[in-house]
Amino acid sequence: MREAAETRTMPRMSKIRRAICYQIGALVLAIALAIALSRFVPIVNFIEALQQRVMSWGAWAAIGYPLLFALCNILLLPGGILAVGGGFFFGLWWGFLIVFTGNVVATAISFALSRSIARRWFQRKLSGNPTLRALGPVVERESWKIILLSQLHPLFPTSLLNYFYGLTRIRFGSYMLWASIGRVPGIFLYAYVGTLGQFAVRIMRGKSYPRMIEYWIWGGAFVTTALLLVVLGRVAYRAIQASQTSARLTGATREDGIQERVILR
Repeated sequence: MREAAETRTMPRMSKIRRAICYQIGALVLAIALAIALSRFVPIVNFIEALQQRVMSWGAWAAIGYPLLFALCNILLLPGGILAVGGGFFFGLWWGFLIVFTGNVVATAISFALSRSIARRWFQRKLSGNPTLRALGPVVERESWKIILLSQLHPLFPTSLLNYFYGLTRIRFGSYMLWASIGRVPGIFLYAYVGTLGQFAVRIMRGKSYPRMIEYWIWGGAFVTTALLLVVLGRVAYRAIQASQTSARLTGATREDGIQERVILR
């Protein structure tokens, strides 16, 4: 019964697809709403002024922005807007690198806090989380694989996972490596969305006059990246489910062996 309950705590693929569709739909709706409101409210002027203000900080912007992103992750605050902002303010590749740096800093600090300073407190708080409890049986067996796949999974709370993995026997270096690799696709997509926002502002300000082929290239690249993230999420879901099933079968086999030895005695 307990094993069945743990299996049910894993989000189903239908929920994952709905969640991804909701996120993409909310993003499209937000963009459409911003475009509509820009006719009545100087939203574009405000955004452009904000961008100029951030860029006027020079090197301090590249230092402070990842630290701000890291702070949001450590405090379990939504960091999606800041991740998108990285691409908007700094461009695709610099934005990706800056946000990725902030994510690495947050991962290291959160893991260290959970591993040493506040271990007992996090054990009490996280023990009742059904999603994290479902990962428990397989983390010790396939640590690097589960770390990577759980970071790719679109419904797992990645910031909370940093604290959860700090409670396990996983080594710090191993966790940092695989957690960082697993966050690359998601952070890249956020940075790309921010770059699209910058592209839209330039068009609305009359600073850019792209041809139709450029719209298709930018839109096609966004759809391709989003679909890749969905596919990776599906692969992660199925692999984690398979690992959980294997762990349960192994546990059941061991229990049967123990019972047989007790009976023979």
